[in-house]
Amino acid sequence: MRVNKGSQSAQESLRGGALCKKLGYVFKQPQLLQRALTHRSYAPEHNERLEFLGDSVLGCVIAKHLYNNFPQLSEGELSRLRSSLVREETLVTLAQQLDLGSYLKLGEGELKSGGFRRPSILADALEALFGAVLLDSSFADAETVVVNLYVPYLEEVDVQTLGKDAKTLLQEYLQGKRIPLPTYSVVEMSGEAHAQSFQVECVIPSLKISARGTGTSRRNAEQQAAQAAYQQLPIIS
Repeated sequence: MRVNKGSQSAQESLRGGALCKKLGYVFKQPQLLQRALTHRSYAPEHNERLEFLGDSVLGCVIAKHLYNNFPQLSEGELSRLRSSLVREETLVTLAQQLDLGSYLKLGEGELKSGGFRRPSILADALEALFGAVLLDSSFADAETVVVNLYVPYLEEVDVQTLGKDAKTLLQEYLQGKRIPLPTYSVVEMSGEAHAQSFQVECVIPSLKISARGTGTSRRNAEQQAAQAAYQQLPIIS
């Protein structure tokens, strides 16, 4: 079946508009947005170079924010804090909040193997979007997009958690409150052996918390699930 190029372009424009609304930024060059959403499995003109650029934009924006807001921290402490904010787990969570997977252009193989859920693809596409905004406009606009997405994380920065991953933070919280530790179980595995995707559930029965995470390994999926569970923790004095 032949695809009408005009119809396809109209659909891309409509979907792109929905994503732009979530980002809070409208592209003057829609082709940059489409490039950012294109995986290398789909076309020769894909998003890897934009991802390279966006990775630097993200690192610079977060570094600038931390430098301005935490004058008491040393260079090493700032570096560890930045690393915790720009790691793949955080990017994937933000991408999922944007429903970014549904906007991606993936090759047939990636579609069949659930590439739209794969953490590395989601994280790379989000960084590509940051790079696309920079090229479309300015660093200031790219900074605004990044900061707006990161508001929940930047507002809850805790220097006491420097360098600690989600599972460690969750465990320390529960131990401090004398609450039984969570259990982790794989609820779904998909994809070929070389490109598997794991879905893990983190359960804390005593708090009635159940959260799931997805990753390219069981370890990554557990970290995702732990982060989701950590965000559901009640305030206990």
